[in-house]
Amino acid sequence: MTEMVKVALEEVRQLSVRTLSRVGYSERHAVAIAEMLFQCQRDDCQSHGLFRLLMCHQTMKAGKVDGHATPQIYPSDGAIVRVDARNAMSLLAVNETMPLLIEKARKFGMAAMTVNKCFHFSALWPEVERLSEKGLAGLSMVPSHSWVAPAGGKRGVLGTNPLAFSWPRAGKDPFTFDFATSGFARGEIELYLRAGKPLPEGVAVDAEGNPTTDPQAALDGAMLTFGGYKGSALSIMIELMAGPLIDDLTSTESMAFAEGQGGAPYHGQIILAFDPYHLSGGRVAENDARAERLFADILNQGARLPSQRRFEARARNTARGYVEVPRALLEELMKLGG
Repeated sequence: MTEMVKVALEEVRQLSVRTLSRVGYSERHAVAIAEMLFQCQRDDCQSHGLFRLLMCHQTMKAGKVDGHATPQIYPSDGAIVRVDARNAMSLLAVNETMPLLIEKARKFGMAAMTVNKCFHFSALWPEVERLSEKGLAGLSMVPSHSWVAPAGGKRGVLGTNPLAFSWPRAGKDPFTFDFATSGFARGEIELYLRAGKPLPEGVAVDAEGNPTTDPQAALDGAMLTFGGYKGSALSIMIELMAGPLIDDLTSTESMAFAEGQGGAPYHGQIILAFDPYHLSGGRVAENDARAERLFADILNQGARLPSQRRFEARARNTARGYVEVPRALLEELMKLGG
């Protein structure tokens, strides 16, 4: 069994910034990345928390990411906000452009942010929840590397291709989901490998296209989409929306760009913001009540809303002031961060 140790919440931030700075990221990038890692670790999202510092280091070692680039935001009179991350991690570009996306969504009713030329490794829910905190609905998607076989296929063509959505709820945690269209997230398979645990059935095939529960064989072979042909179609849609639609790479092109060096995928990201006031004709209160009746109908029959466990973990960890992290991972990171 994996031994867990307690780490104070503030130390999650400090360890992240210290490690990122030491391996080559500027203070601005380190702080932006560290905040994402902090939020994920606080919510017990182990696959996207401190564990991702290893990928940030690996990406820097590969020699293609720019740890000091300043994002370039392109001026626009319309509802589309374009930002060039300039071969850096995506998070600083998103952080600096988000206020403009919110402003345009409130002006036009709908707005889109396109992030180009970025390395991406992070969860999407913190970004769409920033929109729901402002009373907007948010939707985001990215491709990745071509690790995932399409339904009926045997080799990777698609990315894990996550999709995130957040809906604002007055005085309550937002309705949020964030999931990969692969049956398993890539980071989860890596965690299963580190823990020596077999994968569930039906999430991966080996290099010969045979079903496998071996995490290493899955990493050497291909992952599968959830839901068969339906998940595969959704994954292809995300390839198009976050690739050719915004003049950026598909997962196959991202994999080729990496040249086998590992690290975070290189591609684009699209974030969409929707203003309920404009889209409901100003009838926000009435339609908030309609949405709450829907949520109540779900909860009253014993079902759970997406992210409910994550919000419970957030409240628990915030109250006690610490999170639990695998000891082996923490020791590895302490060495990396000096």
